[in-house]
Amino acid sequence: MKKALLILFAVSFALVAGCKLIDVVADAAAVTGVISSEQAQYASSGAKVASKTFDAMKDITPEQEYYIGRSVGATVLKTYQPYTEKTVNEYVNLLGQALAMASDMPETFGGYHFLIMATDEINAFGAPGGLIFVSRGLLKCCKNEDMLAAVLAHEIGHVQNKHGLRAIKASRGTAVFTTAAAEAGKSFGGAELAQLTTAFEGTIGDIAATMVNSGYARKLETQADTDAITIMKRVGYNPTAIKDMLLEMEKQLKHSKGGFAKTHPDPQVRIKDIEKLIGGCGPVISPKARQERFNRAMAQI
Repeated sequence: MKKALLILFAVSFALVAGCKLIDVVADAAAVTGVISSEQAQYASSGAKVASKTFDAMKDITPEQEYYIGRSVGATVLKTYQPYTEKTVNEYVNLLGQALAMASDMPETFGGYHFLIMATDEINAFGAPGGLIFVSRGLLKCCKNEDMLAAVLAHEIGHVQNKHGLRAIKASRGTAVFTTAAAEAGKSFGGAELAQLTTAFEGTIGDIAATMVNSGYARKLETQADTDAITIMKRVGYNPTAIKDMLLEMEKQLKHSKGGFAKTHPDPQVRIKDIEKLIGGCGPVISPKARQERFNRAMAQI
């Protein structure tokens, strides 16, 4: 117990003072007999663990976000197979890229990529770094290009607000103490680093689980919807399509317990949150050329 308390003290102190100072204090305490040399080693090791974890908690770089997103994407594709029909994927990517360019985050380290999932489940996911998945089932709900733009712009909103990364940052923060407590009384070396690595890898699963199983909080979904409205207006799409999309999904989801119904707030709740922002935009009227382009692509679904 004394060792655990020592190491937790060292962790807390190291976050404020730094590892070098805690080493000096620990050595001085050992020399004067306040603590044993073994306890001084525990305190010093705990500070090093804290320093490594604290460094990991700093702002994630675009490169790190890219690789995190790739890992999350690989996890998603363990559950959902990609739909490989080339024409419709190219169409979705072309539309998605146009919308992304009008967002507040038009570029990512690896660029935006859009992929259709071969499932009739109604759902879509936006992984860190700009990897966006949309299901065949959700595409079938779209009646025009504006509605599809609403879906893609919403996921871009999740990406630009880094909603997926919030799970990583929260998880890493608690890892400072949980790792130190678990390792109290041990010598810190390869095993300690392995545990930190394992803790980090677990956050990849946390993000994927949030997207696929539990979904984001209502305020984050509202933020993504709000940003989608802004993006759509910038490109020239009617944001009323977001409301149309939600109403269509509500009809489709009446007998569904999985997918969108499990990971998103009730469509009526989302409509209430954004109705004032949509304002008096009027009904969606797609130009003939736009509707024909949409129909050709969706024929492949």
